Amino acid sequence: MVILDYGSGNLRSAERAVERAGADVEVTADPHAALEADGLVVPGVGAFSACMEGLLSVSGEKIIGKRLAGGRPVLGICVGMQILFERGVEHGEEAAGAGEWPGTVDRLEADVLPHMGWNTVRAPEDSQLFAGLDADTRFYFVHSYAARTWELDSGLAGRQPKVTWANHGQDFVAAVENGPLWATQFHPEKSGDAGAHLLRNWLGTLA
Repeated sequence: MVILDYGSGNLRSAERAVERAGADVEVTADPHAALEADGLVVPGVGAFSACMEGLLSVSGEKIIGKRLAGGRPVLGICVGMQILFERGVEHGEEAAGAGEWPGTVDRLEADVLPHMGWNTVRAPEDSQLFAGLDADTRFYFVHSYAARTWELDSGLAGRQPKVTWANHGQDFVAAVENGPLWATQFHPEKSGDAGAHLLRNWLGTLA
């Protein structure tokens, strides 16, 4: 299991959480290790454009694309989820994303930002990621930006994407299961037992 090190923070807490969930973890930017690992975690905190610059600096977008082309699992977390979309708009400035999904990440329309703290989500009944978790389970969010629409009809590997939603002022995409590409806007590594359960669900899908 590799956590991709591309200069974004939060690597160590993600490493500890995945280890607690039962995986052997390496934090690295080495492309060979990232390509060959059973699973790849792409974390991310901070600004969309800065995370994309870091990702491009280690050819992370190519690593993600190659893994997905081979059906190899990738999990994006927080801004590591946001950069999977086509573009992000912050403070009126647009930045290109990795483009795995169509759509734009932009500022939430809410009275209080950032959206910081515990919130429930609305997961599809057949979700693998949230399997075994109650509908009122809460996860930890810290963000002001999100994908507020979902624009992809047919997903990777011919499977219908499973989209989970949350609400803070308005609905936004909280998680996606799209073939080998899964992602969460919230932080599983900061979500206690619920986050650990979710990570074990993901690890259980790895070959």
